[in-house]
Amino acid sequence: MKTLLKNISIAILFLVVLTSCMEEEFLKEVPLDFYSTDNSFVTYENYQAALVDIYAQVRDMKFNPGEIGYAHLYGTDMMFNARRTSDGLRFGNYVVALNPTSSIPAYHWDRLYKIVTSANSIIERLEENTVLTDEQKVQVDAEARFFRALGYRNLMYLFGGVPLLLNEVTSPKTDFTRASREEVVNQIVSDLQVAAANLPEINEVEDGRISNLVANHYLAELYIVQGKWEEAIAAASIVIDDPGTALMTSRFGSLANQPGDVFYDLFRVGNQNRSGGNTEALWVAQFEVDILGGVLTSTGLGGNIFERVHAPAVFTLTDPDGKTASLGSRSNLNSGGRGVSFMRPTSYMEQFVWKEDFEGDMRNSEYNYVRDFIYDDPRSAWFDSSAVKYPGKNLVAESWRWYPWISKVTTPGQHPANLIANSDTGLLTNGAGSTYSDQYYLRLAETYLIRAEAFLGKGDLQSAANDINQLRTRANAKPVLAGEVTIDYILDERARELSFEEDRRLTLARLNKVVERVRKYNDLSGPTILDHHGLWPIPAREIEANINGNLEQNPGY
Repeated sequence: MKTLLKNISIAILFLVVLTSCMEEEFLKEVPLDFYSTDNSFVTYENYQAALVDIYAQVRDMKFNPGEIGYAHLYGTDMMFNARRTSDGLRFGNYVVALNPTSSIPAYHWDRLYKIVTSANSIIERLEENTVLTDEQKVQVDAEARFFRALGYRNLMYLFGGVPLLLNEVTSPKTDFTRASREEVVNQIVSDLQVAAANLPEINEVEDGRISNLVANHYLAELYIVQGKWEEAIAAASIVIDDPGTALMTSRFGSLANQPGDVFYDLFRVGNQNRSGGNTEALWVAQFEVDILGGVLTSTGLGGNIFERVHAPAVFTLTDPDGKTASLGSRSNLNSGGRGVSFMRPTSYMEQFVWKEDFEGDMRNSEYNYVRDFIYDDPRSAWFDSSAVKYPGKNLVAESWRWYPWISKVTTPGQHPANLIANSDTGLLTNGAGSTYSDQYYLRLAETYLIRAEAFLGKGDLQSAANDINQLRTRANAKPVLAGEVTIDYILDERARELSFEEDRRLTLARLNKVVERVRKYNDLSGPTILDHHGLWPIPAREIEANINGNLEQNPGY
């Protein structure tokens, strides 16, 4: 104790002498009771908190509970506004949805640059940090660079060449200029290379955190953008060949003992993470019910609301006599929970992609693609009859009330107890509508399809077919022949495998296929899409505020 007191006394004396000679430094205000840029990046825990905040930003963008968050699904070749209104928010009309003053481009521009600038702050503050070890600095830098790359990846696919910010912005800036698309792609690749080389291996990270395999997956994708087929194949192979990854081919998890199949199991509650035995999971967004930061609640809508947006509003159905025929929204596959019929699959997604193997493909099974509703109100004369075969009067008048839907969006039989109004019937409360499970950012299945693209670009069609058939074999689907492999076939396979997982618009934009495929497959949005809608407009407010620079607008706007 005496030694400790002596050391404290010496430290105080040293401090008095030092500050008496440095009056300017002594008078400098240092915040002690709130966080600022001066005290938020000191310890390793500070940097981890900053990284966790970026994870939260990324999760919020992809699983935003508002319609604006689903802009990468609405108005694509796969999904359209079931109400068939010509609004912009659900891409019923492209001219309304995409103009320099509309909310959709502004929302994504702002949120993506927030991710970029948050990563920049971490990277730049690391340079002057003297507290972290060299090993800690390398790990934090790799994780931050990954997120900077992810932000620019999405910006580049949506807007083309964009301002390239690689340093922390600490004062107002009004002289932004656009880098070329090639320059942005090169920067993304550079950051991903650092991330892939320095992030931990997948068996070393906790659920929800990125690993070197996640970086390699995106690196393979960006090598494809650059036309570097061999490099793309090599990066994807690192992921596929890792001893810790494998496609799930047998029933597993929380409902393994109930009717279903392995593809159905992939999307049941508790089955998404590696800690639950899922070797196919590469990166999973974490959700918790009724926990601060977990987003989901058992008392009402929150977080991911795919169930509400996509599942049909069966609780409104009447029978052919015009009488009530449904007991309401129920916690089972018959109804899909508490849907309200906003996002409907196009005929391309409902029928076209399954035409070669409609009965055989597991991903189109009764568990994964629900194609009928059975009237379940015993008071109806049509009880236990098919609503497809015997449509009710309001369904005939308004087709949006029911349509085939994809079961990934809901958790049949697994909704929180607080949302079950009647435990005997499974009837849900009006507060249901969220999807109560963790959600994939990446599965190994997508890496196989990325490598198939690279093999196709290289001209090795047999290897491309082999990779696609890894998924088709798991799905008990008819194998594709080498001569049948095209980029459109791979897009069809992505639709079968990755619906509601991939950001479809970003995939189409990467391949310069947005306009072509929306016109071909989306009968609501297709007639309104114009040639320049493959890229989004730079928000007008960004151009107007950039008074000392030349932030050029994309052509056509």
